Amino acid sequence: MRIILYTQSLISDWNHGNAHFLRGVLRELATRGHSVLALEPTDSWSRSNLVADQGPEPIERFSRDFPELPVRTYDDQTDHATLLADADVVIVHEWTAPEIVARIGRLRWQAAPFTLLFHDTHHRAVSDRDGITALLLQDFDGILVFGESLRARYHAIGWDRNVFVWHEAVDQRLFRPVPDAPQPRKDLIWIGNWGDGERTKELSDFLIEPARRLRLSGTIRGVRYPAEARQEIEAAGLTYGGWIANADVPAAFARHRLTLHVPRQPYAMALPGIPTIRVFEALACGIPLICAPWEDSEGLFRPGEDYLIARNGEEMQRHIAAVLSDPDLARALAASGLETIRRRHTCSHRVDQLLNILQRLGRSVPGRPSRAVETVP
Repeated sequence: MRIILYTQSLISDWNHGNAHFLRGVLRELATRGHSVLALEPTDSWSRSNLVADQGPEPIERFSRDFPELPVRTYDDQTDHATLLADADVVIVHEWTAPEIVARIGRLRWQAAPFTLLFHDTHHRAVSDRDGITALLLQDFDGILVFGESLRARYHAIGWDRNVFVWHEAVDQRLFRPVPDAPQPRKDLIWIGNWGDGERTKELSDFLIEPARRLRLSGTIRGVRYPAEARQEIEAAGLTYGGWIANADVPAAFARHRLTLHVPRQPYAMALPGIPTIRVFEALACGIPLICAPWEDSEGLFRPGEDYLIARNGEEMQRHIAAVLSDPDLARALAASGLETIRRRHTCSHRVDQLLNILQRLGRSVPGRPSRAVETVP
């Protein structure tokens, strides 16, 4: 099949964690013999910020890290009908400009033969409900959402057909333990972006303050940290390292003894059951994980076995101290989390599910998925 993906950026993951998952899905599809292409705007916000932050080298590096992923850019003059003329499946990510969403929908309404899917991996259906409602999705064949609570939001705004839960997952070719890594040299690593202030207090309570009290060594990686946040990090004895290329994350995990998950408020409160991509990636790399409160309402993992849950900052401090002082506990958490990822949450699993969804929508899919999976209607 010819599968085309519209995305904010595949080349850049600057403040765009969903690029990690999309890269993995396209790599898996390509490995199975499908033709893939990613389309992103020439003025991509993520890519422009990455170049401003890091210069051109990360953009040039993308083709070395992901040689099997072709990317083309488009602008206001692009003829999308020509671009999509040979497409069997078109997936439009929700960061795509509304006018492009509408234009592709019109092509489908005009009897373009491809199957058209909208892919939502954000809290905008909660935080910007009018923006999502205004999107012209009536000509799309289906919607892929990354959690059951988000599916319920679409039903609440009147979309009551063909909404499928399609959780994020890890690119198993990239995210895995690093067996020859040197002995971890630092205690703690946290990889995540500052965002728009949705977890300022949580980062202080669950990350910075426990690290300060325990006098931990550690590293913080991510973007959009204001000066005052960087000062707090340094004052706690941690090192702020800025943006990190996704391909470098497994080695970075391997140089530390544990990591944390601190969800943003819209996910923890309004969209329960949806972890960030960082949970999947950390567990896949075999590093012990401790989470600030979030409700695994869909049973994706085994809380208490795959990771520990800290209900407040004091409990986070106790959990960190326990993992650092008990090698058996650390090994058990790492092994359990890795086993769950390999059994349920790789991009291979998600491609199987995607192919099943396409078949349910009437698309003839060459070959068969590699394993039986469940889809949520």
